[in-house]
Amino acid sequence: GSTGTPKGVTITHRGVPSLVAAQAERFNVTPESRTLQFASLSFDAAISELCVTLLSGATLVLAPSDLLREALGVLVAKHDVTHVTLPPTVLATMSDDELASVRTIVVAGEPCPPGLPARWANSRRTFINAYGPTEVTVCAAMSGPMNGKGGVPPIGRPLLNTRVYVLDPGLRPVPCGVVGELYVAGAGLARGYLNRPGLSAGRFVADPFGAMGQRMYRTGDLVRWTSDGDLVFVGRSDDQVKLRGFRIELGEIEAALTEDPVVSQAVVVLREDRPGEKRLVGYAVGVNGATVDDGVLRDRLAKRLPDYMVPAAVMVLDSLPLTSNGKLDRRALPAPDFSAASGSRGPRTAGEEVLCGLFAEVLGLDRVGIDDDFFALGGDSIVSIQLVSRARKTGLLFSPQDVFEAKTVAGLAKVAGRKDETPAVEGDDSGVGEVALTPIMRWLAGRGGSVRRFSQSLVLPVPAGRGEKEVSAAVRSLLDSHDILRARLLVQENGEWRLQVSPKASVRVGVDRVDAAGLDGEALGGLVRRCRQAAIGELDPFAGVMLRAVWLDRGPDETGALLLVAHHLVVDGVSWRILAADLESMWEVLAIGGVPVVDPVPTSFRRWAQGLTAAAVQPARANELGLWERILAGPDPLLTDRGLDPVRDVAGSVVSVSVVLGAETTNALLTHVPAVFHAGINDVLLAGLALAVAQWRRSHGGDVDEVLVDVEGHGRQEDLVDGADLSRTVGWFTSLFPVRLDAGTLTWEEVRAGSPGVGGVVKQLKEHLRQIPDNGIGYGLLRYLNPDTAQILADLPTPQIGFNYFGRVDAPDHSPAPVKKPTEAPRGPVGIDSD
Repeated sequence: GSTGTPKGVTITHRGVPSLVAAQAERFNVTPESRTLQFASLSFDAAISELCVTLLSGATLVLAPSDLLREALGVLVAKHDVTHVTLPPTVLATMSDDELASVRTIVVAGEPCPPGLPARWANSRRTFINAYGPTEVTVCAAMSGPMNGKGGVPPIGRPLLNTRVYVLDPGLRPVPCGVVGELYVAGAGLARGYLNRPGLSAGRFVADPFGAMGQRMYRTGDLVRWTSDGDLVFVGRSDDQVKLRGFRIELGEIEAALTEDPVVSQAVVVLREDRPGEKRLVGYAVGVNGATVDDGVLRDRLAKRLPDYMVPAAVMVLDSLPLTSNGKLDRRALPAPDFSAASGSRGPRTAGEEVLCGLFAEVLGLDRVGIDDDFFALGGDSIVSIQLVSRARKTGLLFSPQDVFEAKTVAGLAKVAGRKDETPAVEGDDSGVGEVALTPIMRWLAGRGGSVRRFSQSLVLPVPAGRGEKEVSAAVRSLLDSHDILRARLLVQENGEWRLQVSPKASVRVGVDRVDAAGLDGEALGGLVRRCRQAAIGELDPFAGVMLRAVWLDRGPDETGALLLVAHHLVVDGVSWRILAADLESMWEVLAIGGVPVVDPVPTSFRRWAQGLTAAAVQPARANELGLWERILAGPDPLLTDRGLDPVRDVAGSVVSVSVVLGAETTNALLTHVPAVFHAGINDVLLAGLALAVAQWRRSHGGDVDEVLVDVEGHGRQEDLVDGADLSRTVGWFTSLFPVRLDAGTLTWEEVRAGSPGVGGVVKQLKEHLRQIPDNGIGYGLLRYLNPDTAQILADLPTPQIGFNYFGRVDAPDHSPAPVKKPTEAPRGPVGIDSD
């Protein structure tokens, strides 16, 4: 057996006549045919080659096993073989010239890769995909002749006198397109396993759809029906692997590897060459000996797959190792060499080793040394939150601020605490009940006007085969898991806002199905935009409708799209990453018939908001008042030489200007430049903004070099609330605070020429921003939540310019990457809409 432990399948010859009749017809075996006896006599496929050939009056071509392995193409050509049955791994190594005489190719024994039929099916040759576990007479189902089109090759329909069922965990048939487990019954079914009654009873169960006493075999294979009545193999229910908390289908990674034009074969395994150190490792074979760059392969995978699905290494092999039956020999796959170090020292302690691994994880790198700078490697404030979240799961405690201050593994290891040092959380934290308004919510309330359309949206892939019931269950689970999504905005008689969170299951799930069959590219993108506008119009925070979902159904065999539109009161940029990761996890559970359940939320948004209210009146926080008064009290002349026209210069006449930088420039801007100045990305971008605004003002007759800017931050400063863990908390956490930037007296020509003065501006701004406590969150606390300071700050000017760095939305994160991209819409928030 493929597991290495013989099971002794006891099977009769009753199924042979049905097998021969079905395969002889499907394979078009005639007395003139010449069939290759490829399978070993210890392999059940040998029965098919022997019986189908000889009982059809055809010729069986035999050869020594060494010739079959070393010179298969020579053997086929020498004896004019017309019919072959080969494992996909073997067929992938053959050339068209070697199989020139073959009229029918059958693949069996392993899942057929998507690209194989396209390579071999043509007008003069039939290509068939056959499926059959050892517990039935060789074959249970097979496809019709394939035409070489793309997509996952089907395993077809059941053979003569064979019954197949696709069932859920309750042994109920699943609808077309829904993934379930495959059961086989009929004349070819085995009796069981020799002298193993327990194992037999667990796999050969009563057939509830057959006559009394009949049984069916539980294959453990996950499949789905297509609208054409064919079965499509999805994976093994027991072959999913779990890595870093994520359930992964290895076949999805293998499919992504084989789509590369230089790769003919690929396999991915989860290895544990060192105890406790599990890694995904890929193995690839080039097309016709083509040179394959493992680094390039990993880079391409990183663009298509979420980071946790990208193998830690991809080894390029001359060929994949095979067993005596021609199947892949996974045990013979070589171990990768992870000895290549980064540019700094390796870990010296267990804590440093954990942190090195976490740095590499969130940054999508193979290896990180203890002296490597987190931000120089491409980290930012949002990625630092992911680092903090994953560290907590290992028992290491530190804050995003610690990451900014320590920067390296060596530095963080000195300040990191242990989980057992965390203060116990007291009281109920269900998140249900009245929620105190946070500073950013009070800011919105003070702007006036309608807020119904103030929203964000996200488009995510829906795996092929998911139905309306599953999509609704997934959205229902999001609402039940993240309490703030069930919030309702109440307005009192005096105009004050209140926010109330309802209990679980009390809010209606709003999922609209839209038929998107046959749509792709711009057509699908246009439909998404229209659906988005319609969904925004259905939001009603005053009625508790904070979330709308639209499922764009492209059919059971195509990746669909799920458009989520949420009121900005309940989500922010980091929240979308949490929701995307939850949905991805739920799709995987639903794929095997499970009930979608997501991980618990350690700290509710309600508790966080209560903590902010308490923090706002602390004496240490109130002492910041002078800082904010000094920042806001300076000059801030209008940005136009004539002032703003209250009639013409309104929101409706705003024009947006977008500038796109290339990947090379962007990478330098986000990594190399901050590293040179030992600064953060915000420091560099704000310096650029300050220089640009100052130069623009001078060109319009101004003489003020300082620039007053409102800076948005993610606002997840966990240190403000004892014991808070916001790694899975959804809500609107944004902080907003003013900064005064001094651009100096540089001319634009000096800036363009790379004057040393530019570096001076960056350094000066960096030091200024470092002096602002807790990334500026204190301003909002004093401006909106402290009654003694609120009016003082309200009477001061408001900055004219807003700055918001959204983070590396295309960097490795937990957002799911569709197998087939359903739309050109970005995977981050696709827009903010407001009245």
